[in-house]
Amino acid sequence: MANIRDIKTRIESVKSTKQITNAMKMVAASKLRKAQEKIINARPFANHINMMLQTLKLKNKTSLHPLLSETSDEGKKAFIVVTSDRGLCGSFNSALIRNAMHYLKKNTNIDIICIGKKGYDYIRKHSSNKIIASYVTLFNEMDFSISKDVAEQIINLYLSENYNKIEILYNEFKSAIQQNITVKQLLPIIPLESETISTLDFLYEPDEDTIIEELGRKYIDVEIWRIMLESSAAEQGARMTAMDSATENAAELIDKLTLFYNRARQARITKEIIEIASGAEAIK
Repeated sequence: MANIRDIKTRIESVKSTKQITNAMKMVAASKLRKAQEKIINARPFANHINMMLQTLKLKNKTSLHPLLSETSDEGKKAFIVVTSDRGLCGSFNSALIRNAMHYLKKNTNIDIICIGKKGYDYIRKHSSNKIIASYVTLFNEMDFSISKDVAEQIINLYLSENYNKIEILYNEFKSAIQQNITVKQLLPIIPLESETISTLDFLYEPDEDTIIEELGRKYIDVEIWRIMLESSAAEQGARMTAMDSATENAAELIDKLTLFYNRARQARITKEIIEIASGAEAIK
């Protein structure tokens, strides 16, 4: 039979773990609420810029601006993988990495850009020669100026390296218990199809290409920021769910260990009573 002191020590250890997982769940819930508020503000802004680009693309028939020009699937590509910097969030990172590695097997002529430490660490071990840029610890601050710098570097890479296409893999936030793994074409920009496109003629100042350039860069700035917010919210939702499950498992384990402890303690008391009774009987 297990030592009663060992069982009691284990119960205390599990109780301590339960307090930690419960605290992590509460912290994740708080961060999730903040991220949701930012997503609500970022989504309409990105969509409105996209609609403006769609209007310009339809009216500017002669323009072949690289941020909007359609390309074929052939040629060199870049693939952005967005994971978290920390673990303890269930299958959040493993599912993303599994999809990323599957994508790499299907596409050979490709460069990888990693956002997030977990994805970078894994891909560095298995396909380090394909990584051309990495950004880690960005989710610690979650500031628009940081995501804007990342967006600027991605645009510069797209224009200087002559990529046919840049796609991005990330977890899109749906709810605290649901995150959708999404692969989206980031560049060239695919304007949204909309029935609200204006049919009026416009006068452009300074010119159409300059406006497309400016709007395109702003769109990528906001889109990278939105994707980081989506990923952050999805991460916190996954962590909150994982820590809630861990807390419940710890509570169940505490109940089982307490029952085991009580049985062991009762068996020990019973044994001592039998020994005392046997000793008293022997004296008689």
